[in-house]
Amino acid sequence: MKHLVVFLSAGLLLAAGFSGCQTGAGTPPQAAGEGEMHTTAAPTVDLETKPASFPANEDLILLPMPRSLAFLEGPPVKADAAAPVVAVDAAAVPHAQGYLLEVGEGAAPKVTAHDAAGAFYARQTLKQLARQYPAGYLPRMRIEDWPDFPNRGVMLDVARDKVPTMDTLRMLADLFAEMKYNQIQLYTEHTFAYQGHETVWKDASPMTPEDIRAFDAYCRERFIELVPNQNSFGHMGRWLEHPEYAHLAEKPGSGDLCPVDPGSVELLRGMYAGLLPNFTSGQVNVGCDETWSLGKGRSKAAVDAQGVGPVYLSFLKEIHKIVSGHGKTMQFWGDIIMLHPELIPELPRPIIAMEWGYEADHPFADHGKKFAASGIPFYVVPGTSAWNSLLGRTDNALANLRNAAVNGLANGAIGFLTTDWGDNGHWQTLPVSLGPFAYGAAVSWCQAANLDLPLAKALDRQVFMDPAGKMGQAALDLGNAHTKTGVVIGNNTVYYALLLNALGGSPAKGPAKNLTVASAEAAQAMLRDALARVQDSAMARPDADLVKREFALNADTALLALDLGRERILAGNVSTAGLPAGVKAKLADRLRDIIARHRAVWMERNRPGGLRESAGRMESLLALLER
Repeated sequence: MKHLVVFLSAGLLLAAGFSGCQTGAGTPPQAAGEGEMHTTAAPTVDLETKPASFPANEDLILLPMPRSLAFLEGPPVKADAAAPVVAVDAAAVPHAQGYLLEVGEGAAPKVTAHDAAGAFYARQTLKQLARQYPAGYLPRMRIEDWPDFPNRGVMLDVARDKVPTMDTLRMLADLFAEMKYNQIQLYTEHTFAYQGHETVWKDASPMTPEDIRAFDAYCRERFIELVPNQNSFGHMGRWLEHPEYAHLAEKPGSGDLCPVDPGSVELLRGMYAGLLPNFTSGQVNVGCDETWSLGKGRSKAAVDAQGVGPVYLSFLKEIHKIVSGHGKTMQFWGDIIMLHPELIPELPRPIIAMEWGYEADHPFADHGKKFAASGIPFYVVPGTSAWNSLLGRTDNALANLRNAAVNGLANGAIGFLTTDWGDNGHWQTLPVSLGPFAYGAAVSWCQAANLDLPLAKALDRQVFMDPAGKMGQAALDLGNAHTKTGVVIGNNTVYYALLLNALGGSPAKGPAKNLTVASAEAAQAMLRDALARVQDSAMARPDADLVKREFALNADTALLALDLGRERILAGNVSTAGLPAGVKAKLADRLRDIIARHRAVWMERNRPGGLRESAGRMESLLALLER
């Protein structure tokens, strides 16, 4: 290879039109300005439409952007991206999961990889290159690449309330593998078919042992580790609500297991005996977050004598014994132990703390330093900000992901897990999370090359497959429209306040108090503009029509929420029930249509379990409007 004409490395990408490549704090990716999840067989998109026309080097976009990319002198060459010559040589490529990709004279690209994973990631890069060039051509180039974080994952909430179909899970595994994620967790409370516990999961359309084993194998073929994730202390309400298990609760109505009841440990022992053998992963996430009733019920005497922290830690150690007996390394959510940092050194080993937080300013830096000082390995765990939002919270999500990457890397985190929760009915559709999934993949792979990634452009080229260049920015703008209302609610949006959480009283005094008629209409204008661009896109994805319908459903629901708030203000800041009958009737008609569409769209990607509960939240509002 010779005659370098453009060299793009972690310090020089900006000079060639690629944003990113900073070693410290930079500006977050811009979400203002100008798509069925794609699989490994996604169609080639010829952006210039002419078979012999090639994109300019500076127009190339990869997801993630590589650590070092050099274009070589000369025109693109005839090369088969699907048939590289591959050599595994750890001495030549010293970084785990790393690869060297060279395209020059000759019919085959050359890949030298540290290991099999590196060779696989080189193939994903070739796939994305081929997507941007006429069939059979590739640019002359040299790429050297490896990840910042050895563990880069996505956690999907399959407990509240969506359990994806196997087709959806396989499609997501393909997408995540191309983004170079190497871990998936399926957050579970009651949606695994535990033998002998049918009462808990019989209406949930759960993942079966056969499902898990099949998906585990599918993931392994794509260098993805499927890590079991079963909450084991808090968030056990789906078990404890049944008479057969209620006696194990900390107190009546609590979702926390009682840590001083031996039956709690025995329940978990049986659960893990049924769950863990289905996974080949050497890890398990046992949850144990948000145990808010601890010490307020049957463990009060123990907490009074020992303290909340020691009682929590004692139960954590019991769980550790169980999973260690299965040969698994335990992951656990770090929020409760962080309230008692003096106990961090007493955590059982081996163990991995999962430092989670979902707002832009979460203290990843401070908390990471505490785990690092104790010698406890930890992941940083940001999120998509899609839950409780309908359309996402774009600016918050990108800042949260960036914060986690920067401070996780600075403090030696061994992993980065992008979470996608489903609180309060999981009303958001899957495409809402695609932008944050993509940015999380990018900054966890190579922070220096991706902090300032042109995300909308990357989404158009590599996710939405939209040669019109409209979908990426439209999706990001839909996620920012709520900010036009002036209502900022942590872990939530104004839409959920108006549709679910603040139906009574005056809107001028509740969480939506900053909403005005003018600000509601400004948000609606932004929603309509972005939705029009979604409909005008030219996605080449097999599920393009579904993606459009999913965004339309969530946008129409948000528009309804804003109309509901606007009408309450115009009627004199009344409660939802206090609206004039004619207004309620019109809103009810729109809501009936939305509920019907919600049910239909749900079944396109998910199993039926959970749909009744999810739609039921909307139906409660409908009943109020029908009175």
